[in-house]
Amino acid sequence: MDLLRGALRAFSPYKPGTSSDEVRRRYGFEHPVKLSQNENPLGTSPRALAALHEIGALSDYFEDDHRALKIRLAERYGLGPENVILGHGSNELLQLAFSTFVDPGDAVVIAKPSFGLFKKDADIAGAQSIEVPLVDGVHDLDAMLRAVTPRTKLVIVCDPNNPTGTRVERSALEKFAAALSPDVLLVLDQAYREFMDEESVEGVEILKRRSRTLVLRTASKIWGLASVRFGYGYSSSEIVTWMNSVRLPFNVARPAAVAVLAALDDGEFIARSIENNERGKVYLYREFARLGLHAYPTAANFIAVEVPVKADVAFEALLERGIIVRSGDGLEMPGRLRVSIGKPEENAAFVAALAELLSAWRRQTTLGAVG
Repeated sequence: MDLLRGALRAFSPYKPGTSSDEVRRRYGFEHPVKLSQNENPLGTSPRALAALHEIGALSDYFEDDHRALKIRLAERYGLGPENVILGHGSNELLQLAFSTFVDPGDAVVIAKPSFGLFKKDADIAGAQSIEVPLVDGVHDLDAMLRAVTPRTKLVIVCDPNNPTGTRVERSALEKFAAALSPDVLLVLDQAYREFMDEESVEGVEILKRRSRTLVLRTASKIWGLASVRFGYGYSSSEIVTWMNSVRLPFNVARPAAVAVLAALDDGEFIARSIENNERGKVYLYREFARLGLHAYPTAANFIAVEVPVKADVAFEALLERGIIVRSGDGLEMPGRLRVSIGKPEENAAFVAALAELLSAWRRQTTLGAVG
């Protein structure tokens, strides 16, 4: 008897981006420029760090409900704590949605390419992934709606989309949500929502009109708290109650809850993070245009840019120069790099390395020897 579940026999685990430690070991760079995991280049909210330093003993179990934090998160959108669910990162909440609502043989509609864990979680659940190709890097919501069948349990829209950085139009998503069957849970993954402009979709507004909606957020990006692993979601009390019945107890560690509660009041850090991101976008768009490279319009803190060689070739060449990005070849985005927006000096170092490499790549193209 084969012990492994059938759904996992062809399964490939999720592979995170290259770490700074790996680049130090491989190439000896003491301070590599890391633009690969969409982290906050300004570091962590000072208020969150201060709150973490004030934590005393960690020997006792903290309250599992984290009610004070739920109340604060809910108040931001005129909701109640019964509309908030907390997780060990938003990835846990995504997996929890599969565990709660998806049976083997059910269908899930997702975009392609989009965040890799969507399909992997579907595979683990034994569900069928219906992958709908993007159009010009953006979700094709009409095609996704046509892909829904009576077997569909979840439809996932990543907005802004990872890895392309693009967003859907507000009117298009509102129309899509209204037309979607009430028997389907609409999951809006908005991990990068804070970097979006005022014209972008606010997932909670969709939730207020469509109760079977789950809006996912994270503390990893805007507050610089990737290491503490904290995600949160908004939904109807019905959906939250069902998911909490499956959730493991004490899934959110006390340090994470304490840090996030403090970070909520750190408006100055949030403003600086958004300002740095906007300046970085302007600079990188200008430089990509100067270098003759196409980049998708981004609503996030990263940009997907086209390169004239295989993405893996470009990734390795930059790595050898101490610049860490993500290759689109592993993100179902061939021919592109996903580049996090860093501090000004980090962005400049990336552009300088890329410009140097482009000259060599284009000479190779002329000679017909490019990879």
